[in-house]
Amino acid sequence: MSDQQPRPAHPTIAELREVCQPPAVRGRRNAEHWVADAYLRRLSPYLTRLLLPTPITANGVTWLMVATGAAAAAALLIPGLPGAFLAAILGQLQMLWDCCDGEVARWRRTTSPKGVFIDGVGHYTAEGLIPIALGMRAAGFPDPGWLQTPWPFIGALLAVLVLYNKALNHLVHVSRANNGLPRLEDRADVAAPTHSGLRRLRSMARFVPFHRAYHSVELTLLALVAAVGDALLGDLAATRVLVALLAVLGVVTIVGHLASILSSSRLR
Repeated sequence: MSDQQPRPAHPTIAELREVCQPPAVRGRRNAEHWVADAYLRRLSPYLTRLLLPTPITANGVTWLMVATGAAAAAALLIPGLPGAFLAAILGQLQMLWDCCDGEVARWRRTTSPKGVFIDGVGHYTAEGLIPIALGMRAAGFPDPGWLQTPWPFIGALLAVLVLYNKALNHLVHVSRANNGLPRLEDRADVAAPTHSGLRRLRSMARFVPFHRAYHSVELTLLALVAAVGDALLGDLAATRVLVALLAVLGVVTIVGHLASILSSSRLR
């Protein structure tokens, strides 16, 4: 379908896939979260087709993604399995909105820097609030005395680690832009460390990809697994182990990420 031709108000699913899910988008190294690549991109055109006849803008859909991510964090404050299950569902819905906002923008030709910015706000919001909520959950919120435990502090520390790790990627783009360098190509070879030892460590991390645990989808799914463990054990031990482990591995992830960036071609 030519970009010069008017697009139908009620496109077919095939037309939506052709325009809104081109190989140039799906093929980028960091374009897709695994749940999007595995199944959400198969579902998203059906929701996008429902959104297109409505007045909602692509940025409006992105704001729905922001709100859903915040709601996923809030759901973790509901004790027991119901809260964890709701958070996991909302984590999936957040990613579905994240697929649809770009599809609406590409179909209507309304992509913009503002949309990219709001999308980033959504991910920072969810991935900053969910660790804090996990820490509160580990502390036994809303039971009396939850603030007298160390878990809210550990959850807040985990949130800082997650956001710091995310900021490293954005600092690469800011640094390149401030030095007049071209936009970084989204290819695996660009991000690969030049040091052979770091390359080997990076390859080994693919077998135990704990560094991928800090996305809102993984965090909510891990929270659900921990909630099942809590239900079996009759206490909050599984959630507390999860929060502590994520905090320790968060430090390891940041050190590895920083070393990988500095030894790659991304800043050259």
